[in-house]
Amino acid sequence: MDQQRYADLLKCLYGTEVLPQVLNRLLELIARYRGKISKPDNDHLTERDAILITYGDQVRYPGLPHLRILGEFCDRYLKGVVSGIHLLPFFPWSSDDGFSIIDYRKVDPALGDWTDVKNLAAGFRLMVDGVVNHVSSQSEWFQAFLRNEPPYRDFFITVDGNPDLSTVIRPRTLPLLTEFQTTTGARRVWTTFSADQVDLNFQNPDVLLEIFDILFQYIQNGAQFIRLDAIAYLWKEIGTTCLHLPQTHVFIQLFRAVLDEIAPHVRIITETNVPHKENITYFGDGSNEAQLVYNFALPPLVLHTLLNGDSTALTRWAAGLYLPSGQTTFFNFLASHDGIGLNPARGILSDAEIEKLIQVTFAHGGRVSYKNNPDGTQSPYEMNINYFDALNSPSESDPPAMKIDRFMAAQAIMLAMKGVPGIYFHSLFGSRGWNEGVIKSGQNRSINREKLEYQQLENDLNQPGSRRVQIFSRFRDLLLLRAASPAFHPFGKQEVIDRGSAIFAVWRISPDGQQKTLCLQNITACEQPVDAYLLAPYQTLWINSM
Repeated sequence: MDQQRYADLLKCLYGTEVLPQVLNRLLELIARYRGKISKPDNDHLTERDAILITYGDQVRYPGLPHLRILGEFCDRYLKGVVSGIHLLPFFPWSSDDGFSIIDYRKVDPALGDWTDVKNLAAGFRLMVDGVVNHVSSQSEWFQAFLRNEPPYRDFFITVDGNPDLSTVIRPRTLPLLTEFQTTTGARRVWTTFSADQVDLNFQNPDVLLEIFDILFQYIQNGAQFIRLDAIAYLWKEIGTTCLHLPQTHVFIQLFRAVLDEIAPHVRIITETNVPHKENITYFGDGSNEAQLVYNFALPPLVLHTLLNGDSTALTRWAAGLYLPSGQTTFFNFLASHDGIGLNPARGILSDAEIEKLIQVTFAHGGRVSYKNNPDGTQSPYEMNINYFDALNSPSESDPPAMKIDRFMAAQAIMLAMKGVPGIYFHSLFGSRGWNEGVIKSGQNRSINREKLEYQQLENDLNQPGSRRVQIFSRFRDLLLLRAASPAFHPFGKQEVIDRGSAIFAVWRISPDGQQKTLCLQNITACEQPVDAYLLAPYQTLWINSM
């Protein structure tokens, strides 16, 4: 046990006065979980790892718990295709499709129970969200705060007077402070994301210890990855940006240090939808923070590449990717339950190129979400559109086969990149945008959050030649090819090479250097010669070399 390490980190957060008692409580918590967390037989990441991103009720069957149906569906269609499941928040919730949690320790009864979660974890590596920045205003924690009951009266951040909050950076246009009536009068409470998502006060060590206890419970129930949602906003200090504060990194370092002791097989993945240079700071020194970081620049860059038939920006950026150690790697993805972030592309794409992406999103039937700036202006921060739709104009006469080819070219680029691939359910099964959901909910992100009926999805997958069948079968083939080659190991090497603007090309090399795969991707609608090959429009070619 590195007790001094814990003490040093806690001192950074809480000073010396309360350090002895906070340290003792942390050590007691560690002792309670030590020996109670089972380690899987094989905890190494390899080229066989790929993660499905899905809601617990993504596929539904009348009268049956959603998690049980999801498990049956994944067992039937995805065994050997993906190794893990990122199960989006499955707790009781009040808004934001699960990210406003009412009770961290319970499973939403509509989804199932902890047994269903454990059953999923028995067949797939499980990623669970640590939604630690905020809780639901309907949670018992916050309701106890409103009643001024200890210890919850100090679990949230209240602001008195009129301090200058103009420097605070946040990805929303809603008010930062929300007024609530408490038994002691009206209080203005910090709400980074919405009035229903109330920020926790990590300057109170009781909050940190309670959150650690909850995250350890997730691990005890089978989680092998903890995704720290919106972690960049965790620590607040008036007069700062409240983004990427040093104390936020210390929180992650403390969590990592404890996991290294009681659950070394568990990996931290940080969700920080910010410019790339800021994003990769969450690797820390390569050994003390996250083992995986979302590669947030990849979705807008790949979209830009395919829409323009020009790999210049992607090639330049990918050639400069850097990892601080052999213990870290990227979580590569193109789509998720959220939109396509624009901030990660800033500094890589020009303002004009980003504006073109925005205009294409509108033209293709999508939406754009905005955030407030300190100077009172607003900026676009996220494009809300299904990735297939983002790549394909509804007004153009491209044949359906070419639209699928273009979509799969994007996915092949993502799968070729160094890291662990994350694949959103709707991408894997060729869904389109759900505009009715946006109209119904009033939320832009609903466009990519449609829930599917099991029987209808199965019927679609039994129709030869359908869009869903073509995309899923091609996705499956690529994933199986990838899993068969150690060159795609997440800790192997990556050498991006310039084969002209019409091609994206990268060598993937196994950690021992014995196996190499050249990944060539035509990113245009025309035939392209490259080396000794002639690539058809949007063709993917992976060439193994010993």
